[in-house]
Amino acid sequence: MPSSAASSPWTPSPVLGIESSCDETAGAVLDREGRVLANVVSSQHAVHGKFGGVVPELAARAHITTIDTVVAEALQQAQVSKRDLGAVAVTQGPGLAGALLVGVNYAKALSYGLQLPLVGVNHLEGHIASAWLADPTFPLPCVVLVVSGGHTHLYRREADGCSALLGCTRDDAAGEAFDKGAQMLGLEFPGGPAIDRIARSGDPQAIAFPRFRLRKSDLEFSFSGLKTSLLYKLRDMPAPPTPVQVADLAASYQESIVQVLVDNAFAALSQTGLSALAVVGGVSANSRLRALLKERAEREQVRLSLPPMAYCTDNAAMIAAAGRQVLVQRGVEPLLPLDIHPTTVPNGQGRVRPAGRVARVS
Repeated sequence: MPSSAASSPWTPSPVLGIESSCDETAGAVLDREGRVLANVVSSQHAVHGKFGGVVPELAARAHITTIDTVVAEALQQAQVSKRDLGAVAVTQGPGLAGALLVGVNYAKALSYGLQLPLVGVNHLEGHIASAWLADPTFPLPCVVLVVSGGHTHLYRREADGCSALLGCTRDDAAGEAFDKGAQMLGLEFPGGPAIDRIARSGDPQAIAFPRFRLRKSDLEFSFSGLKTSLLYKLRDMPAPPTPVQVADLAASYQESIVQVLVDNAFAALSQTGLSALAVVGGVSANSRLRALLKERAEREQVRLSLPPMAYCTDNAAMIAAAGRQVLVQRGVEPLLPLDIHPTTVPNGQGRVRPAGRVARVS
């Protein structure tokens, strides 16, 4: 439970961000104005590639061996010492429990040793914050589509930093659909970039894959039927697909995913009456998705925010930005020590507070 003591103002100063929710170990430093000074990411693709997906135990071990080096490199690139920091922000969930524990415990130790405020950040809030890293003037309120390996959520983002859930996936996230589709097609891990790359030489209209839409007013997503359709298509082929057929399958499969994402995002704009859309998360790096979003945004005169590639996939700059927002808006709140929340989801009212918990470790 929160302490009865009042929060104390936070003096703007450099913020260290730490991200370890899945298979990237990341550290970043923002300056006192919130500009990115360093954003270091250590990927584990080589560790998990032969398994076709992330192995939680291996991910946690890799975080343990790299986190100190990653944070040290971020501080060195930023030319900031630990004593110059004004706060530490860390992902506390959702994510893999073991992976989250590595980042949170490291952040706790750093916060305790330096006597700095510690901010626990919801991973989805981090992705949302990435929309403003390269575009600080992007307007509020707006619609935000968070689309990644573990999440496909539509939010209405308010000026006070709260987010109202408009719709989400009923089953698989879009990024998971890309990974599983790539696996079925015999492509390497991670699947999203692999499908994006090979689809450029394929025909997106070659196969009519299903596109889930319950009803016109519905803003939910579903990709499980699409995966099944690809599975059956491959099963019923008389011979293993040729490279040309794989490219056509990948392009058509990708088109079904991105068209649903674009249609639902713009339906959300229509329903809310807003004219600003941010699309964030790992899948927002997909070249076909970005092209369709830009084309439609220009046609419908919608202000669009697509983060640079460095801020699309999991990174610590977005975590630092989300944590900094809490400190600026609410100050340092004397709450209980931070815990991990591997399965954190929006509450029943579909509202998410700006980031999470703030604690001064003592």
